[in-house]
Amino acid sequence: MNGIGVLQVCDSLAAGGMERVAVNLANALPPDGYRSHVCATRVEGPMADFVLPHVGRICLRRTGRLRPAAVRTLVTYIRENEIQILHAHGTSLFLSALASMIDPYPLVIWHDHFGRYATEERPVWIYRLAAKRVTAVITVNHPLATWARKRLHVPADRVSYIPNFVCVPADGEEPAVLPGQSGFRIVCVANFRPQKDHMNLLEAMRLVLRRMPDAHLILLGHGTKTACFQQIQGEIGKNGLMGNVSVLGPRNDVNAVLRGCDLGVLSSTSEGLPLALLEYGMARLPVIATRVGQCEEVLSGGRCGVLVPPRDAKQLADAIATLLASAEKRRELGRRLNARVLRAYSSEKVIQQVTEVYEMALADRERFCAGVSR
Repeated sequence: MNGIGVLQVCDSLAAGGMERVAVNLANALPPDGYRSHVCATRVEGPMADFVLPHVGRICLRRTGRLRPAAVRTLVTYIRENEIQILHAHGTSLFLSALASMIDPYPLVIWHDHFGRYATEERPVWIYRLAAKRVTAVITVNHPLATWARKRLHVPADRVSYIPNFVCVPADGEEPAVLPGQSGFRIVCVANFRPQKDHMNLLEAMRLVLRRMPDAHLILLGHGTKTACFQQIQGEIGKNGLMGNVSVLGPRNDVNAVLRGCDLGVLSSTSEGLPLALLEYGMARLPVIATRVGQCEEVLSGGRCGVLVPPRDAKQLADAIATLLASAEKRRELGRRLNARVLRAYSSEKVIQQVTEVYEMALADRERFCAGVSR
């Protein structure tokens, strides 16, 4: 077979940032140099619909943690498709590390997306053990890169911070028909998880509505069957926000929704590099985000958006009210963020960085094999 076989490995193809990155990478790897594949170790999900026809696909449907049958199925796929690199995302690291111990011994590149690093500690010992099978580590922010070097003892030259990216949306897409009044629509694209801190955003909305009764918040994301979502629904009802907050849940037309909105918001307490910010930028939306993860980097320290402290509803409310009051400021911030995203977070730029990691890993293997054969 021609080209380098690369398998993006995820536990699922759910509608999360990590899963979208895996699918985006599989779709965007240059076909003249790579044969691209995607593996969901447990179940597929909404992101499976976005895998392009030229990308190979397998679902292992494992139900336990590390079932031997899943390892055997994965190894068979690796052999049949001559996979040389397992690009493991998140906790798929552990299954990938096991598969790499069996002939034909593919290389493992681990992509760490752990967005809860600021609020949750992972068991270092098991990651350190798996990292012994890893040739290189890619992280979505600088703190995760530091964690890999200091806690997992991965050599510094084997750890790379590479930002996420989003693909340029198709031209001519019409804005979605949405609740609320034009000029006052605020959108938050975030799955319903505690670290996204929708509760703080709802408190900010309560404060905004005292000044701007036409403000309308639109929530997009998966997780509408979780306890976190039930808490959010309860807060909306308790504070009488039903007429000013709309929960759209998961949507496949996110860009169309963003094009119908006026302001993008993220209120997270912990982040990696949120794809939502990049999507806001592609849609030319002005943005308010908490100063967590790589949000400050994406917004260029506040030059391309407004940064507020996490868990501070008053500052978030002040920022929302200020931008809703000025269409001119919104247009300027939206233009700046769009230019920054196109310049720094394009698929071409990021794919080049990823393939450089692949090439480094493969070159090291060739040098090692050449040394052994002498």
